[in-house]
Amino acid sequence: MQQMDDLILGVDTHGDAHVGVLIDALGRRLGALAFPTDAAGHEQVLAWCGTHGRLRVAGVEGTGSYGAPLVRFLAARGVRVVEVNRPNRQRRRRRGKSDPADAEAAARAVLAGEATAVPKARDGVVEAIRVLHLARASAVKARTRVANQLKHFILTAPDPLGATLRPLTTEARVVRCARLRPGVGAQPGEATKRALRHLARRWRALDREVRELDADLRGLPQQAAPRLLAEPGVGPGCAARLLVAAGDNPTRLRSDAALAALCGASPVEASSGTVLRHRLNRGGDRQANNALWTVAVNRLRHHPETRAYAARRTREGRSRKEIVRCLMRHLARRLYPLLLADLARDPGRAEPRPPPPSPGDGCPATIPPVPAGTAG
Repeated sequence: MQQMDDLILGVDTHGDAHVGVLIDALGRRLGALAFPTDAAGHEQVLAWCGTHGRLRVAGVEGTGSYGAPLVRFLAARGVRVVEVNRPNRQRRRRRGKSDPADAEAAARAVLAGEATAVPKARDGVVEAIRVLHLARASAVKARTRVANQLKHFILTAPDPLGATLRPLTTEARVVRCARLRPGVGAQPGEATKRALRHLARRWRALDREVRELDADLRGLPQQAAPRLLAEPGVGPGCAARLLVAAGDNPTRLRSDAALAALCGASPVEASSGTVLRHRLNRGGDRQANNALWTVAVNRLRHHPETRAYAARRTREGRSRKEIVRCLMRHLARRLYPLLLADLARDPGRAEPRPPPPSPGDGCPATIPPVPAGTAG
């Protein structure tokens, strides 16, 4: 409960300077301040808030980008930080846009209880998985783009070079093209050979980078989520995506319904007239949604209980999309306590974690123990 002397800080974050607006518990605006994004700027805004009263909560935009250092600073000083989404576009279009107005809107969203999300801590093994996973994804994308360009050049290359390379696989093409010895000059054939050799060497470098990142990532999901990986159909890739969506701090997810909404697996009503039905949720974190979908499809193919459930629902007249939606929602309910139990024992953090929610908070009464040989 907010006390009368408690202050709320709203921050609109940017790359070079943040803008903060301070309001009190009654919603009265006390002032605005633009401050640098470095450590000195963080100390400056905290001292400025102290001249007006006691700062207890801050609503910050962009907690996963420009606002991440400020979030860590405020949390270390005992200030509760709330993640605030960008202002409503319709309201911004009617009333105009400015940085102080956005910062004030962030503070009022916290005061009204509209903004309640807890930002990700980004201080454990899940953050290590996230940054390595992003680096690997970009390397894979670049390698695919190089392979496609290599294929295009081979399709248009003059014979006999094109005729020799077209039937080969990508790996074989790379080996052959890296060994080309083009001559000098402006002839199209020799220029094509030089381009193919450069692309082949680039593909090899990217492939080596992907393999190195795979080695870095190999043990982290098992270290971070042994209970999650013990579930049928959950592989290291799916576990990593679910961990990244949840974040390092398990207190962000208050229930299995919150996890389902975060993963875009919560049911959305699509009823009309006498037809009562639900459809797939097309919102949420799409990477986490894809992870749940992958687990559901895997269990539909290889898990006897899931196959029996799908057969029963098919006899009831459900479509495959509806069955997959129900399975994804069930998986969110099933994986939620396992995810929280794994995050609570995160070996990448020195300080103790809060315990996972009790059975009365929506978790089943029993949580499987850590599989043998994985306790950290």
